Amino acid sequence: QVQLVESGGGLVQAGGSLSLSCAASGSIVSINAIGWYRQTPGKQRELVASFPSGGTTNYADSVKGRFTISVDNANNTMYLQMNSLKPEDTAVYYCFMAGSVYYWGQGTQVTVSS
Repeated sequence: QVQLVESGGGLVQAGGSLSLSCAASGSIVSINAIGWYRQTPGKQRELVASFPSGGTTNYADSVKGRFTISVDNANNTMYLQMNSLKPEDTAVYYCFMAGSVYYWGQGTQVTVSS
């Protein structure tokens, strides 16, 4: 019903910035929340940021003050602006939309070097 495609990942030096995009297509209805999570091999999936419909954006403590989620409704795209990146931020980043059904993208790799 819905397809999400992430882009913008890559290699960046510590302290740098990167902006991730998530383009949505299909029947986008009954969405209660959108956001981003990340996955590192050997670790549990971590919710990075979420934006409940009609609510307040939530960020993981590890990224507060550094990451910002935003939405461009005209283009059905959500973004994750990442500043002051740290090596610990290295992961595959996934965007998601949650409603009666949970949707997620294929992920984009972010690697932060020292």
